Amino acid sequence: MGEFAPMHWLVVLIVALLIFGPKRIPEIARSLGEGIRVFKKSMREGSADPVVAKAAPIETPAASQPVKPEQPSAKA
Repeated sequence: MGEFAPMHWLVVLIVALLIFGPKRIPEIARSLGEGIRVFKKSMREGSADPVVAKAAPIETPAASQPVKPEQPSAKA
């Protein structure tokens, strides 16, 4: 019961053609293939994320300078 027979794949293909149209199917397949290639390439290169490595360090306020909350004005 868990296997797809050729008839199942034919039904899936017909439904995809009806939903997306014949012009859009190659574009979707091309972008899916490119995404898989990028994923495989990133898996081969390791877990180091180049975007995170190039990001600027996050600046935090100095511990010696506490942040003071704003005081409500007394004009009422």
